[in-house]
This record gives sequence, C-alpha cells and structure tokens, in this order.
Amino acid sequence: MTFDRRSLTRALLAAGAALALASCAGGSGENSGLDPLQGAPTPQVSSEPLPAPAPTVGQGSVKVALILPSSAKGNAGAAASALKNAAELALSEFDGPDIQLLVKDDGGSSSGARAAAQAAADEGAKLILGPLFAHSVQGAGQAARARGVPVVAFSTDANVAARGVYLLSFLPESDVQRVVSYAASQGKRSFAALIPETGYGAVAEAAFQQAVTRAGGRVIALERYGPDKAKMAGPVERVASALGQADALFIPDTAEAVPAVVGQLAANGVNLKRLKLLGTGLWDDPALTRDASLAGAWFAAPDDAGFRGFAQRYRAKYGSEPVRAASLAYDATALVAAIVKTQGESGLSDQTLANPSGFVGIDGAFRFRPDGPNERALAVYQIQTGGARIVSPAPRSFGATAQAD
Repeated sequence: MTFDRRSLTRALLAAGAALALASCAGGSGENSGLDPLQGAPTPQVSSEPLPAPAPTVGQGSVKVALILPSSAKGNAGAAASALKNAAELALSEFDGPDIQLLVKDDGGSSSGARAAAQAAADEGAKLILGPLFAHSVQGAGQAARARGVPVVAFSTDANVAARGVYLLSFLPESDVQRVVSYAASQGKRSFAALIPETGYGAVAEAAFQQAVTRAGGRVIALERYGPDKAKMAGPVERVASALGQADALFIPDTAEAVPAVVGQLAANGVNLKRLKLLGTGLWDDPALTRDASLAGAWFAAPDDAGFRGFAQRYRAKYGSEPVRAASLAYDATALVAAIVKTQGESGLSDQTLANPSGFVGIDGAFRFRPDGPNERALAVYQIQTGGARIVSPAPRSFGATAQAD
C-alpha cells in the first residue's frame, strides 16, 4: 500500500497532533542520566501502591502493546501512570482509532520487559510502544525483533536503538547539534566546554565535538567535573584561564547544578557578559530564569506551545500534572492510530516509521533514523529575567536544512 501523506496529516490533525510527511554513555538502570525522567519535574509519589493498569485501552481491531514500569517503585511508577493516561488521551481525541492498546507492566526490569514483549507478540500485537528505561528497551527489543514486531520506545539512551527499535524521546545529541549550529550561525567560532561526569555528559561531550567540527568551529578548552563541589574548582579554573579566546561556553548539566558552575566561573574572574553560555534541554527550567548571571544564555529544546496545550487537556481529564515525558506516549499513540487509519496494520513497518520526511506531534517535527535514534526540529531559547524566549523557532518540517538557521 502506498504512503498517503495527505491522509496521514489529516488524521493526526484530528487527534490534536499533526502527522506531517511534508518535506528531548548511558547507564541502563532506573537512575540512568539518559532516561526520560532526567530533568523532568519530579512527580509526587504516594506511599500507597499504584493500582494495576487496565489490561486494554480502546476497542480497535489492531493490537498494539504499551509496556511501562507500572509496578516499579517511586517516580518510575508514577511516570508510567502518566504515560498510560497520555496514551488514553490520544485515543480519546482521535477520530475513530482502530487500535487496541495491550497495557503490559515490565516492573522496571529487563527480564520483565522481555516477558511483556513476548506476551504481547503472543497476543497478536503488531507494534510495541515503550518501554521507558534503557535496560528495559534492550530486553523488549530483543524479544520483539525475534518476532518481527517494531518497537517505538521512550528511553533517551541511543545505545539501545537499532533497526526495528526506534526511540521517540528527547535525545541530547539533537539538543547539542541545534544549539551549537545556531551559535555558529550567530558568529561564534571558538568553543569551550565544562562537562559533568555523568552518562548524559559523556553523550553530550561526543555530540559537542562533532557539532563544533560540523559547524567549522574549534574547541579551545574542555574539562570534566564530578559531583563533588569541592573538586569542581580545578576544572573550572583551567577552563576559565582559556576563556579569553572563546566565544561560547557549553555546560550540559541540570538546572540544579549549572548555577554552581557559573558561580565558580565568576569567582575566577570570567566576564559572563562577554561570553555566550550554551546549554541543552536540561536548562528548560524556570529556576534558571531567576539567576541573573545566566541572562542571555542559549539552550535548545522543543517549542513548548504544544506541550502547554496538551498539559491543559491532561489536567482537565485527570486532575493532575503530566510528567514531561507524557507527551511521548501521546505522540506515539496518535502516530500509530494515524498509520493504521490510512494504511491498516501493514503500515506498522520499518519502511513507514523510518520515512525521512518525518512526522509532527506535540513537541514539533521529528523523524526516526533507520538505525533507531531520532532527530528533532528544536527551538533555541534565550534566558531572560522572568522567563525564556525563542530566538530561533523550530523548523516545521525536515527539509535539507531542517536543523539549520
């Protein structure tokens, strides 16, 4: 069956998230710095056990599994509940979805995810949404690929992606490429970096080196620092001594950690008004807009207009705030429903998912690479007192220059 671009676009527009074919070193545990709870608002978790998820959502003829850590402790279980709610919301807003979600609990473990994927395939699932964590994606992916069932997972660890195992998540690589390319377009040529010694930091460092080279710039200084603030002084001092030659300084750390790093730079006599600070989507936090030393800094993140609308509808339906990653489950469910509506279950294939023109959802345009990771069309924000404003809008589609300015 041919790929009907117009029909797919209309179908997802009807769901509230348009699907367009026109043109967010990882550890692998629950606390991995490369999984979707990193940098997201911390959900409030009750001490009471979470209720077991409903076994199915929807009455359609095409079965699709949704694997989440529903029975896991702490924030993981609460996030699973929010993602399931978001998937339900997507189906409720879609015009006549012909899918039925088989909700499976992996318990937050690789073995649980493998068993859930096997059970889903045995029950006739044509595609799997989830799991959430990298190690669970590995377990589910192995089982699903053996059965020829594609996976659209939510981990941000690109190491677990593969053909047939696609990641619909906020990958640090996209953030880094976008903010560095924008900085270069604004005349920044000499870059320095202070990198946290975390899994996220390691991935961001590799992406930074590649992005600077691609932009025709040069890295004049790069240091790594650990979580011990007492030992942060040395790396900061060494970078500070080279910043007279730099146009921009990249710090891919959390909103909780960045002010301490910037404070030590100021203590070393760095003129922060002359230097452009660069960050990733981890900087998308109101706390940073209250720090005057960060005024003027740039970071890359999805345009938040779509998520604000989604969060409003989510609150109206469920009476609570969605975790930031909930939009991933909404977009994944709406995407699958749109494909089935226009192509039937045969459309749930690698060829369809890896279409280079991509799709558009709540968080903007995205596309899956054939080897599994994704690329996102991101906005660039500038921090200012009381908020952050977009200085470079996210491209609306993936043309030849979708990530360029």
